[in-house]
Amino acid sequence: PRPGEVSVSVRACGLNFADLMARQGLYDRLPPPPICPGMECAGTVRALGEGVRDRQVGDKVMVLARSGLWQEVVNVPASQTFPMPEGMSFEEAAALLVNYITAYMILFDFGNLRPNQSVLIHMAAGGVGTAAIQLCKTVENVTIFGTASASKHDSLKESGVAHPIDYRTMDYAEEVRKISPKGVDIVLDPLGGSDTSKAFNLLKPMGKLITYGVANLLTGQKRNLVAMAKTWWNQFSITALQLLHQNKAVCGYHLGYMDEEVELIRSVVAKLVNLYSQGKIKPKIDSVWPFDQVAEAMRQMQEKKNVGKVILVPEAPKEESKKAEN
Repeated sequence: PRPGEVSVSVRACGLNFADLMARQGLYDRLPPPPICPGMECAGTVRALGEGVRDRQVGDKVMVLARSGLWQEVVNVPASQTFPMPEGMSFEEAAALLVNYITAYMILFDFGNLRPNQSVLIHMAAGGVGTAAIQLCKTVENVTIFGTASASKHDSLKESGVAHPIDYRTMDYAEEVRKISPKGVDIVLDPLGGSDTSKAFNLLKPMGKLITYGVANLLTGQKRNLVAMAKTWWNQFSITALQLLHQNKAVCGYHLGYMDEEVELIRSVVAKLVNLYSQGKIKPKIDSVWPFDQVAEAMRQMQEKKNVGKVILVPEAPKEESKKAEN
């Protein structure tokens, strides 16, 4: 490690939607290829660079970076590492940072979520969706609408979604209106395109739309130029004057552009660690894949089969290697 850096033995890495977009050349926060993906991981500090005082060899840490973390060993600035709370597994730690920081800042910093409000969460069974549901439950009497395919509805209900909606067979906007004719207070929009206008129209007066992704760009394993053109063509646009008449807010969030905001991110992580320690949030792991099965792990997420977080590990999980021996 160089001065100010720590070297970390990586035990688990998070797979994010941005990684799928990066693979198709649709994510703008990456250095030019050849490149190693990976925006979050967890592991043990193995060496300290000169001048590092607040980490020790052997510390268990979570790491946040713009890219480069899907490796067995990474060297990163110590400021991009966060101590893991007591009792947290490496898989949970690799599932925490990107999704929970995003969900927390969207809901509380932009959304100003308060008791008795209602929230629409798209892709509610995914990483950010799962985090957002748990964070909504920390506020009294919040009504959650969540879109996901029908097979995931039971697990969504268990986790606290009052109204799961199957976006594949139903018009989710109509379904929300049936239950709440005035609409909702907050919409979390990772979809982009025409779904952003739908979201804006679903807001109550004083409602907030927070857009934080363009998942509609991804339709399959390969880049789809038609889907891209359609999404950009349908991209929501509004003027300041129109906003004035609507009494609504539109916010944009992109964690990838927050890398200068060290203190801000650190304060959010401190709040999340506190919530974890109180048992109020707990990352939900969908599946764990060794590095050499990264294609299958990505397919699991691309085809929206996951409920919770998809995790990569440098070697096969122990149960699997035991099976192989038997």
